[in-house]
Amino acid sequence: MSIFKGAATALVTPFIDDKVDYKSLETLIDRQLKGNIDALVINGTTGEPTTMTHYERTAVASAVIEHVAKRVPVILGAGSNNTYTAIEYAKENASLGADAILTVTPYYNKCTQSGLVAHYKAIADAVDLPIIMYNVPGRTGVNIAPETCLKLAGYRGIQAIKEASGNLNQFMALNRLVGGKLDIYSGDDGLVYPLLTLGAIGVISVASNVCPEYMHDMVYKYFEGDHKRSLEMQQKIEPLVSALFTEVNPIPVKCALKLMGVIPDDYMRLPLTRSEKADLIRTALNDFGIATEA
Repeated sequence: MSIFKGAATALVTPFIDDKVDYKSLETLIDRQLKGNIDALVINGTTGEPTTMTHYERTAVASAVIEHVAKRVPVILGAGSNNTYTAIEYAKENASLGADAILTVTPYYNKCTQSGLVAHYKAIADAVDLPIIMYNVPGRTGVNIAPETCLKLAGYRGIQAIKEASGNLNQFMALNRLVGGKLDIYSGDDGLVYPLLTLGAIGVISVASNVCPEYMHDMVYKYFEGDHKRSLEMQQKIEPLVSALFTEVNPIPVKCALKLMGVIPDDYMRLPLTRSEKADLIRTALNDFGIATEA
């Protein structure tokens, strides 16, 4: 059984006065649920966990799990370039009541393909929880080869991969090798429709912070056989997606949420800083049909 099908939101973490804004966090969650989102990813890249303390990460995860109350799956980030740290994160996330974990490839120190197999198997051996591997070589410098995914597919809890390489040839090879053995999610908002045609069962999305219902509907139009409408929706959102990645994620999406009046502050923890492209982001939102505040 899949962890989810459709669109999952990689949720931002709102801050105010350099502290987690739990009131706004609940507002964000309620807005996602009202928008029919299919799952929530917490403490992923978009949630800024690398600049949060261990206590903050745990507190945010606990708050989200409690507020969601099993209405949709909650997937918790558990990645590290230290396998033992990743295992500790995974164990803690299991104890918090996560429905699954998302664990990125080891970054900075990197590893071989054999190292990736050993890394993910060690995590899977340590927890009884569904695991989504996360392939984003643009951030980590490490690519999970399709042949490596084949070695990992179905091993204990290794159930899915978030594929964000942006390489369609790799995606085709991935689906050819592991289709039916490993669920594949798009990790790129600009490639959702193409990857659905190549076997993806959904997207883990940044843009759905802004428009959860739209992203959900775009995927489900495809599932329902209305491929033409799904493609039209992908084409319509493309300028907004481009604006949301005009700076490193999650800088633009937090700016967008503030411009929309969804959160009171787009504060970022250093070394990230507030957006310098607010006018461009405002224009993209307005052109898409989303009103912004003055």
